Formats: sequence, structure tokens, C-alpha cells
Amino acid sequence: MLRFDEVGLAFRGGDGVRDLSFDVDSGEIVALVGLNGAGKTTLMRLALGMLRADSGTVQVLGRPLDDLPVAAWSAVGALIEVPLAYPELTARENLRIACQLRGADPAAVPSALDAWLLSPVADRRFLRLSLGTRQRVGLAAAMQHDPRLIVLDEPGNALDPASVILLREQLLRRAGEGAAVLVSSHHLDEVARIADRVILMNRGRLIGELDTAGADLERMFFDRIRVDDERREAVLR
Repeated sequence: MLRFDEVGLAFRGGDGVRDLSFDVDSGEIVALVGLNGAGKTTLMRLALGMLRADSGTVQVLGRPLDDLPVAAWSAVGALIEVPLAYPELTARENLRIACQLRGADPAAVPSALDAWLLSPVADRRFLRLSLGTRQRVGLAAAMQHDPRLIVLDEPGNALDPASVILLREQLLRRAGEGAAVLVSSHHLDEVARIADRVILMNRGRLIGELDTAGADLERMFFDRIRVDDERREAVLR
């Protein structure tokens, strides 16, 4: 459903990502973890065609990005950084527009409102909602049309504990129905509960997978980052 093959992108000033190779299959949840600035959001934007790679290839739904028909994007759901919504419109109106933009049936909106516990605020303008409720609107918009590929960048941002559990249940259900899920997060314990694989990213590169069966995930995470940093410094000497 999603494949990166030796993908690289350099930004002005030297930052960017290099040698990104991984895939996400149908029915699989893959979590991407790393420190702030590791390149997680850049990778997500590359997956969605929001950025174009300098090298390598990105395939979405089995086809290279450059060869992907516009209509195929209706099978993708995404939330990158912050929800995209019209602030003066209500939660319900924003979900209806999101359906229309993806060619989906707006009849899905009531179910999405119920699923994300948004019915009590459905007719409240987006700008009047709390940050956590805005995030739930963004998540509902990303998934209400039953996408085959779901790409979420830090979806737990601003969510209260009950909403985090709701997000977890939604992702597990979607994967169980065959969707491929790529999610970035800095909440190691949370992604370890649901992810089939946890991939580590550091300073623009993927550095392997994290064994979620370990007793101290945070220590393992920081140890892997430290070892990678030391290795890179040794190469530069």
C-alpha cells in the first residue's frame, strides 16, 4: 500500500532525509518514532506527494506517485501536523466538505460524528472548539471515507486519555478491516500497544526497528539513538 525505495530529499542548508526504504502492507500498523527534527513529518509529506523526492521512488496503492491518478487519492486518509478545516464552519460542515473533496458519500458524516464523540459539538464552529476536539474532527475527516491507506502525523496531539483510547480502537479496527496505517508518534508506550512494527528515525535516516517486547522502551529508544549518533560522529572523524 505504501513503499519507499532509497528515497532522499535535501533541503537548503543541508537538512533533509536520505536512504529511506520501508513498506506498509494492507492490514498493518507501522509506527514511526524519533526525536523532534528527525525527519518524521518530512517522510509523511513525501508519502502524500506534498513534497517530491530528489532520489528514489515512492509508491502509493501499488503505483509510483508520478503515475497515481488523482482519483486514487480518495482511497487515502491523512492528518499532517494540524487538522485542515474551515474555522468559520461547523464540525459537521467540515466533515461534509471533506467527504465531498474525496468523492465520498456525505451520509458517512453522522456515523463519523458518533464514532469520534463529536455529536454534542457537531454544530459548533471549528474555531470555537478546544484543541483536542479539533484534533478529533481532523481524525474523523481523515478516516470517515474508509481509506485503504491512512497516514497520521502525531495523531495523539492534544488528545485527552479517553480520546487516545478511542484513537487506538479506531486504528486497530481500520487495520483489522484491511487498511494500511502509518503513524508517527513520540508516545512509545502507546504505539507499542497497537503497532505491528515500530521503525526508528534519527537525523533524517531510518535506523532499524524497535523491539516492543522489551521491558524499558524509552531506555531502548534512547540507547539506539545514542549508538547511531556515536557511529555517525566516528565516521566524520
